[in-house]
Order: sequence, then structure tokens, then C-alpha cells
Amino acid sequence: MVAREGVGPIINGLPNQLPDIDPDETQEWIESLDGIIDEGGRQRARYVMLKLLERARQRQVGVPSLTSTDYVNTIPPEREPWYPGDEKIERGYRRLLRWNAAMMVHRAQRPGIGVGGHISTYASAATLYEVGMNHFWRGKDHAGGGDQIFFQGHASPGMYARAYLEGRLDETDLDGFRQEHSHVVDGKVRALPSYPHPRQMPDFWEFPTVSMGLGPVNAIYQAQFNRYLHHRGIKDTSQQHVWAFLGDGEMDEVESRGALQWAANEELDNLTFVINCNLQRLDGPVRGNGKIMQELESFFRGAGWNVIKVVWGRGWDPLLAADRDGALVNLMNTTSDGDYQTFKANDGAYVRKHFFGRDPRTAKMVEGWSDEEVWRLTRGGHDYQKVYAAYKAATETTGVPTVILAHTIKGYFLGQHFAGRNATHQMKKFALDDLKDLRDRLEIPVTDQVLEDDPYQPPYYHPGQDDERISYMMARRQELGGGLPSRRRGGKALKLPEDKAYATVKKGSGKQQIATTMAWVRLLKDLMRDKEFGSRVVPIIPDEARTFGMDSFFPTIKIYNPHGQNYTPVDHELMLAYREAKNGQILHLGINEAGSVAAFTAAGTSYSTHDEPMVPMYIFYSMFGLQRTGDAIWAAADQLSRGFLLGATAGRTTLTGEGTQHMDGHSPLLASTNTALVAYDPAFSFEIAHIMKSGLERMYGQNAEDVIFYLTLYNEPIVMPAEPEDVDAEGIVKGMYLFKPAEDTGNDKRAQLLASGVGVPWALEAQELLKKDWGVDADVWSVTSWGELRRDGLACDERAFLHPDEEAPVAYVTQRLQDMPGPVVATSDYMRAVQDQIREWVPGDYYTLGADGFGFSDTRAAARRYYHIDGPSMVVRTLEALAKQGVVDKAVVGQAIDKYSLHDVTAGTSGNAGGDA
Repeated sequence: MVAREGVGPIINGLPNQLPDIDPDETQEWIESLDGIIDEGGRQRARYVMLKLLERARQRQVGVPSLTSTDYVNTIPPEREPWYPGDEKIERGYRRLLRWNAAMMVHRAQRPGIGVGGHISTYASAATLYEVGMNHFWRGKDHAGGGDQIFFQGHASPGMYARAYLEGRLDETDLDGFRQEHSHVVDGKVRALPSYPHPRQMPDFWEFPTVSMGLGPVNAIYQAQFNRYLHHRGIKDTSQQHVWAFLGDGEMDEVESRGALQWAANEELDNLTFVINCNLQRLDGPVRGNGKIMQELESFFRGAGWNVIKVVWGRGWDPLLAADRDGALVNLMNTTSDGDYQTFKANDGAYVRKHFFGRDPRTAKMVEGWSDEEVWRLTRGGHDYQKVYAAYKAATETTGVPTVILAHTIKGYFLGQHFAGRNATHQMKKFALDDLKDLRDRLEIPVTDQVLEDDPYQPPYYHPGQDDERISYMMARRQELGGGLPSRRRGGKALKLPEDKAYATVKKGSGKQQIATTMAWVRLLKDLMRDKEFGSRVVPIIPDEARTFGMDSFFPTIKIYNPHGQNYTPVDHELMLAYREAKNGQILHLGINEAGSVAAFTAAGTSYSTHDEPMVPMYIFYSMFGLQRTGDAIWAAADQLSRGFLLGATAGRTTLTGEGTQHMDGHSPLLASTNTALVAYDPAFSFEIAHIMKSGLERMYGQNAEDVIFYLTLYNEPIVMPAEPEDVDAEGIVKGMYLFKPAEDTGNDKRAQLLASGVGVPWALEAQELLKKDWGVDADVWSVTSWGELRRDGLACDERAFLHPDEEAPVAYVTQRLQDMPGPVVATSDYMRAVQDQIREWVPGDYYTLGADGFGFSDTRAAARRYYHIDGPSMVVRTLEALAKQGVVDKAVVGQAIDKYSLHDVTAGTSGNAGGDA
């Protein structure tokens, strides 16, 4: 960043708008500064100015902050606390961890396996993790509730290696790294997932982090949710801290930086980011020509965070203390990351020449040093004393979140072929000589003969539980509350609302027209009236409450704000006034879908992280759900989240006035790709009641499942019918039921009409037209879930395929349609691929209509005619199918096209032309 002339590092400029009320005093201060410069030099003057700025901020004078500081440690040696650990023992078992982590990945490359893995990330971060493990991170058994650690995904081998030394894993488990189905020992699968995957290892990993960028934003909203639980009186989380371990390359992800200001605004001092600044991405330097630590410092400071840099190890302290004219600091400031990386890929002589040798004053500092002594100058992220000081300062900071920027070397301690190399991220195994060198540096008692006999499988090393190193590390974890990472399964069941809570929406809307969105909101209000259950609901709304008719919640359950409401809202005299409160229940997160899904994830896993089941209900513009935040929803599924996703304003033609980017014609298809999502497309309010009840029972009942219910809701108002007396509740939940059978079941001209969501009224229209105009009797089926029908069919096929000697199960679609006469015609407000999901199990002829192609702005009726998914289009498709069967004359098809003006977009009439949610 180039500073504006005359401004220097102060980002807000000079105080030229303030009057000088005492020019003489001002001149005295200026002369004093000149005197300091003349007598003590620029370095002394700079120090005094910085101390004055620091003091001014402490006294809340309101001076601007610095965007960045010198490339040195934020905490000077004289302010470092005493280190409480046994340095020798901790160093000893860190070496065991380094060896076992590296060997696990190396052994996974043995012939016939070759499954990959990452060696170098943990090597660079071992000290960062172990200082936390030994002295800071509280486990699940801690009286304060335990901390929540977002481990960096590529560092997973280190966590496995520690669990091995602790006795939580054994060698058989380590040898199953990345072989989650094929590594079978004594009839049981013994395996470890590649990265932190709670769904794959639900007793161990708590947070999935390897989809880069999601860890930072999820950690922020986890910290916020901890405060939310505390402020609402559900759980005391005051002693719980969230730690997120990130890579400097990962910080280029938009999600990594996009919510930083949110953490500062919420004053989340229960949150610490630790960024492992090893200066490397996957392919090369993060900022070869620049300095990523300085860039991140400026960015986080600008976002309002407390920034602690851990740049240099203690060996640099005497050199910096002797740097009276700032030559060394200047060298540190001006050396690029690309050069720092190159230094550590060489040796001490190279560092002496190409770093210290750049300035004769710095060269003189080390002229009496050996090359080995120069080489032993470490970076701060590898010095446990420096890291401890940073962690302690972070946990004692109040009012703001903290980020620790730790300078490290990727591949540290692994040898010259690994450390700092561009290819180190992709390196997964050692040559024999590298193995021997690593063994020697780590002092592992393995002979040359053992390594030479099978270089593909060098042994793990465990000195035994009685070894003082193991006893020490176990004692530290016991004192801090147990092993980490660790996840607790299950969660206690909730007392769910009784049937009466669903009664209102089951009655229908009478003569009033309402959309399914409003029907769902009405149901939500009734569910929340339950005194035991209502407080467990976490409504999550991304600044669209009024769109979805949820503004009535504002004055009742209020919007969560940790600061309360310190202003008078402009609508304070209205019944539906905007209300914020410290104990508010609604998470109203602004125009922020990514943050909303992160909040959903935190709430949806509270049953495990806090043993407090919460029911997140995240409602959003349908198009901005799975399409915009699909990766985050996958991570929520990996984290075993439970809750409801409500895709409102769903469908490709119900919101046509908004245009292409708002017209959702594919979200059920996207939902079908995520095994954890149970997706429904309900047409009527009573269907919503049965689906919601099923979801609550499956996710929060006695035998809770780790699934997420996804409902599409519409903004098109219709008269909601009352629940039929003989309602097929099982069919609604399974995915389809016969809503309106044909009047004349003896007619030779028969057909089956399938539709979902807002398309069911078009099928009813088609049923009427077929009977009135063409003498065809059709049954109308409401398909509440194409995806669940497909999964049922796949499960039946799989069972039949693998168990040929058993009676083959019959798919639910087949069961329901196999005795129903005539062709089957299906439509919805989505692309044809949604309806095509069940084609394989539909007996007889099957025809689909769908809204394929880009969206556009127009009326609902015109859009439905354009896509040919409306009632008359279903009629024509049905007549075409009957003609192919020889039941009606082929000429009838053309006659119907003409009769309904199917080529004329303006002739469409299906659907309501107006109305809101």
C-alpha cells in the first residue's frame, strides 16, 4: 500500500478540520518532536510516537489506528509471560508426533494403496497445535463446557498422531488412513478419513474445515451462537472459546475475510483465529512479491480485530535489541515473502549472504556466528514460548476478536527436500535417505536395517504409556478436560409439540388465498407457542422477513443483538415495530446467505457441541440457497447438522417479475445430490403440517437422525384446501399420494397426472379440461418429494441387485401406480430433470413437462405457457400419450393445441396473476 504524501501510516489523514485553540502549545509539541529526532534519531522518535498513539487509544482520544506495524513480534520479550510447561518434555513428544504423522502419510503411499495425504502442513504447525493442547484448549469434560477448535484440514495427520500417542487410536487405525471402506481388519473396518469429517468419524472430528474458506466463517458464527445461547439463558458459555486454525493461502477465499467485520461488531472476544503463515499456497508463494502477514494485519486491523504477530523466535531477540539504528527491522520490513521462502530452502551460508549481507550493519551483527548458528534462527510459529505469549494475550483480550499471525516454514523439520519447497504440499513420501535423516533429527530409535528392509512401511513409534513424555501429555489433557479433537453423539430428545399445534393449517384457508410461505409462517407461530419447544426454535432470516410475512415476529420474540437496541426505531409506534434485544430469538443476519448458513450450522449442531438441541429454521429466497451456498450446506451436512431449510419464493415461474437470477427452476435437483437433505415440494398447508411434524420427529425425537429437511415454499396465493378426512399421511411423507381421483373409473380413456408444489393446481386444471373437452378421466397425484421417491427406488434396486435370492422389494412409486390405468404425465415449476428422477420406477408410459432454460421477467401465466408446464400443456401431453397408445385419434392432439392456443404465450391463464407471500 502506498501512503498518501504527508500522511504516512495514519489512515485517516491529518486533523486539518480541527481548530488550533493554542498555537503556542502546538508549536512546543512540534519542537519537542524535532528535538527527539535530532537527539535520539528517527528510530527513537518513531518509538515515542507509537507509544503516544497507543496511549491515546487507551485514553479513547479517537486517533486513527496504524494499518500495519513493523515485521517483528507484537509482544516484545519484556512483556512475555513465564512459560509454564516443561520445554524438554514437550519438545520430546512433539518429535514423536512429527514422526508418526509423517509415517502415516508415507505408509499410505505403499504399493497397491497410494491414496495420497499431506505431510508438510502439520510439520509447519506442530508448535501452534501443541502449545494449545498443553496449556489452553479445554476438552469436553472441562467444567466450563470445553473449547471448540476448528483444526486446519490438511493438518489432520498430526491430530491422528496425537490420538495414537494418547491411546485413542492404534497402528491399525493409522494404517487405514484414507481407506474408509477397504481397510478391514478382523472383519471390521479400521480407517481414518483424509480430513476432519465428522460424518465419517463422528466420535472424533467436530468441525469440517478442508473446504477452504468455510472454516473461518463457520468459526465466527459458532462464536456468535455461543453468545446467543448465553444471552438467551439456555447455557452458560462464558468460559468457552472458539479457535480457528487457518492457512495464509486460505485467506484469499472470499468467505475467509467476508465476515470479519461481523465478528468485530459483535465483540466476539471468545474467538481467536490462528493463521499459519508459512507463506505458501498449494503451488507456490502466497505473496511472492509482497508480504502476506503485513497484508493480513492491515485487513484484520481495518475490520476491528486485535492483531498479534508472531514473526521471530527467541534467537532473534538479542539481534533486535542491538538494532539501535533500525537496520535489521528495515531489512525484515523490505524482504519479500518469496525471498523468505527461498532462504529456508537453502542453508545458513545462503541466509548470511542473501539476508544479512544486504546491509553492512546487519552483516556485522552475525560476523562472529557460524553458519549453523545463523541457520538455527527460527521463525516465531516454531517457538513455543512466543506462541504461548500470543495465546495468553488472545485469551485475555476483551471486547474484540483476536487474530494471531504466526510465521512458519512449510515442511519444517522434514529435511531440505521438503522445507520451503514449492512442491512441498504435494509431497507425500520420503526417499530412504530422507527417512534416515528425519529419524536422526527426531531421535527415533529405529535402525537403518529396519528402514532398509521395507522403506515403504517404516514403523510408527510409541515409547509406551509409562514414558515420561506420554505421561506428561496425558496429564495436561486430563487437567484441561480430555482429549481433542472430540465429538459427542446423539443429544437429548426434545419434547415436541402436540398434534393441536398443527390443527390450524390443516383446516385450510377457507375463502382466503394464501401462499405456502404464509401457511408455513402460520404453522411456525403455532409451534412456537409451545412453552417447552418454542424457546428451542432459532429463526434465521437474511433481511427478508417482510417478504416472507415474518415481520410480526419482531415485537414478540425480537431480533438478537448482543448490544440490545440503543436507538428509537422509526416505526416504534407501530404494532409490528422493529425490535432488537440482547435476549432476542431471531438471528437477522442482513443480506448474508453465507453467514446465515454458518449460523444454521452452529445452531443445527448445538445438540452435540453444547448438548442443547436447537431447531434452526432458515428461510431464504429459494434461488439463493443451494445454488449460492451449496458448499456451505454440504459442510453443514458433514457436521451432522439438523434443522429446516425453507426455500421461499420457489419455482421458476412464481417470481417471474424478478428475472433470471431469482427464478429457481432446479433447487430440488441440487438437493437430491446431498444425501443428508430430505427435500419436499409441498402444494398445500396440510402437507406442510405433516412434513414438518415428520422432520421434528426424525431430527429431534427419541431416535434422532442426522438429516436436514428442505422445503420449497411459494409466494403465489391460492385457496388452501382443508385436509381430507382420509388423508394419506404416509404418502405425504414418503413422497406421493392420490389427492383427487377421477370421477369415472370405468372410462376407457384414463390417465395419471403427477405434480408438485405450485404445479398441483395446474394438474387439477388439466383434470377438469381433459374431462370437459376430451372425455378423459384423470387421477391427480400430489408428489411431495420427487427426491425421496427416487431414493426409495434406488434402495429397492440396490437390495435386489445384491440379494438376488430374496424377493425383490418394489419401489413406492411402482406400488402406487402399477394398478392405475393410462399413461403418466408429470409437471412442476422446475426443470424436467426433477420429474425425470422417478422415470425408472414408473410403470407404463411416462411423460414429463418442465421449466428448462433461463428465466425471464413476465407474468406467471405467460411464463408457464412459454415453458409449456401449465394445465393446457398437461392436457395436450396427455392426449399425445393416449394417441400413441391408440386410445384417441392422433388428430386430437393438433386440435387441442389449436383450442388452447398453445403456441401463443399470451394465451396462458394458469395461476394467480398477483399476490405476495
